[in-house]
Amino acid sequence: MLTYNSQLKQLVLPEYGRNIQQMVDHCVTIEDREERNRCAYSIVQIMGNFFPQMRDQDDFKHKLWDHLAIMSDFKLDIDYPYPVLNEANLETRPEPLRYQLEEIKYRHYGKIIERMIERAAQYPEGEERDALVMLLANHMKKLIFQISKEDVDDVKIFKDLAHYSHGAIRLDPATHVLHEFKEAPQQSQSSGKKKKKK
Repeated sequence: MLTYNSQLKQLVLPEYGRNIQQMVDHCVTIEDREERNRCAYSIVQIMGNFFPQMRDQDDFKHKLWDHLAIMSDFKLDIDYPYPVLNEANLETRPEPLRYQLEEIKYRHYGKIIERMIERAAQYPEGEERDALVMLLANHMKKLIFQISKEDVDDVKIFKDLAHYSHGAIRLDPATHVLHEFKEAPQQSQSSGKKKKKK
């Protein structure tokens, strides 16, 4: 009767295949320590042949010995050339990252725009500040345009700028005009083939 791989024990590291797993299982059963060490070194050498492109990596050999320990279910008692993983460290997870949650006044602008307006408000009066403020105002208009194609009003942008900067940045709609953004035309997909010219 045939035995299928699906009926056998699931492989811990399937990338090495069942033959390597059987070698590791055999190595664990060897009683003589020296012979067991020789067997383990041979297995690691064969495992290294599976990934020749990774041989130049600094910790490649170390990883192979870690994998050998994992495949043996940490039962292989040999003289490891590197300190290998132990079972307790196998499932360790990194500490979750703590994100600093900050209130965003208008979500469609985002926190970075808020900070940039605060910085622009601190700039000394002059051409550089005026250019920066106009860049910010145009970018804010573009952000709103991405959400609502109809409700893009320069006066609203100027009010938001004044609100963010606590009145330090005030633009007059009569003298300041922002870019007009238009929706990019969608390409129509022609179903038929182009007619050849005669």
